[in-house]
Amino acid sequence: MKFRQAIYSSSEAVNEPLLVELGQKAREQLLLTGLSGTASELDRALRRSSPLELPELSELRVIRHYTRLSQMNYGVDCGTYPLGSCTMKYNPKLNDLIAQFPGFADIHPGQSPETVQGALEVLWSLESLLSEITGMDAVSLQPAAGSQGEFTGMLITKAYFRDKGELGRRKQVLIPDTAHGSNFASAAMAGFEVVKVPSHDGETDIGSLESLLSYRVAAFMVTVPNTLGIFERNVKHICELVHDAGGLMYFDGANMNALNGVARPGDFGFDIAHLNLHKAFSTPHGGGGPGAGPVAVRSDLEDYLPGPRVKKRPDGTYSLENGSEKSVGRVREGLGNFGVLLRAYFYIRALGGDGLRQATRDAVLTTNYAAKRVSERLALPFGRDKRRKHEFVASARGSGKRALDIAKGVLGSGHAPTIYFPQIVEEALMIEFTESETKAEVDDYIDGLLGTLDRDLSLEPSTTSVARLDEADAARNPRLTWREVVEKKENQAS
Repeated sequence: MKFRQAIYSSSEAVNEPLLVELGQKAREQLLLTGLSGTASELDRALRRSSPLELPELSELRVIRHYTRLSQMNYGVDCGTYPLGSCTMKYNPKLNDLIAQFPGFADIHPGQSPETVQGALEVLWSLESLLSEITGMDAVSLQPAAGSQGEFTGMLITKAYFRDKGELGRRKQVLIPDTAHGSNFASAAMAGFEVVKVPSHDGETDIGSLESLLSYRVAAFMVTVPNTLGIFERNVKHICELVHDAGGLMYFDGANMNALNGVARPGDFGFDIAHLNLHKAFSTPHGGGGPGAGPVAVRSDLEDYLPGPRVKKRPDGTYSLENGSEKSVGRVREGLGNFGVLLRAYFYIRALGGDGLRQATRDAVLTTNYAAKRVSERLALPFGRDKRRKHEFVASARGSGKRALDIAKGVLGSGHAPTIYFPQIVEEALMIEFTESETKAEVDDYIDGLLGTLDRDLSLEPSTTSVARLDEADAARNPRLTWREVVEKKENQAS
């Protein structure tokens, strides 16, 4: 929590200019000689008629620019990253190393399957492992993110009811108010009418669900545990209710870090599930990606999975099959995000069943310890003594501070938690430490977070590269290009 102050003393010290601001006109250039394919040899029709509008910089200045930016960046390798709902856990460097092996990194998705048998074996084995972990019968690794996995699941739902001749009346997808926002978007994009199901005491309200179930319902999308970090204790009963109404149960696996090795969605009664490998299976998130969102289904829905899929021949070799006529079709290029899939496979194999189970238990233990500490100063909605799973949501309501101000105060020494989500909690602070953090690191972070309640936060953050923004102005009058930024500075200077 102290690393920012140790490096920077003021926001001005880390306000790295844009490359266009660093550039200088008419800089002398060094031309490399002895190279073929120079401009004079190009067809005149291919030559530019005007110079490139690029900043003129030395190589050294460019290197220093990006090095400084890398030092300003915050990531899970820098410090505690308790971003609720995102499961920002440690990414083992050994997995990165293995994924860079030439046999993995230098292959191409257009190669003949006979030349990439090792890679296909890894993908086939990963499908088998994910089937076992989820308790489902078949898996497609193709979706590139959890949101794309959700959308794929909704396409499967649509195709399933079309084949049954029921799509004309099954127009609705029910989603609880504790769900991830992408659930609503995925169902709507697939052409369904979204109906929100209210919660009671942090869990799906059974009475409301029963009143909404009818022949019009195609599916119920639910996150277990939900975004409050609370396990849906009636999940099996919910599955029975939806199935009795003829609908499918969809499992949002974004919070699988609370279940790995302990419980399986297939055993609860779910029909379709997606997993966020860049969350529960410790692969990099990147800048909002790349990720992987495999979709798992029960056996009678397997034919609807995207193709192509890896199949194992009787002689032990592997082939690619495009899938059945019922398949919803390809949802992205290749066989999925191969580098991320590799890392997830190595993570699972390294830990094994016992290791996955222990990681889950450690994550849940850490969450409940942290929730108990935070509840000394901040409210825990739906009961201070109610057991949480992989994450918890506190409320700043009544503390004299806004969640936004608390988050800005934390930014001076680390990464802020998720705020104002889920929206059913006022002044929400959503915190998830995962199993990666030690007790000392958790205590250090919580000390800093609770310490913001005792000081003036109006000028925070004060040690970051950018001070507090006028967020309303940024939303209404966004400056989206470097030209606008430079023009604003020139106007201010004049």
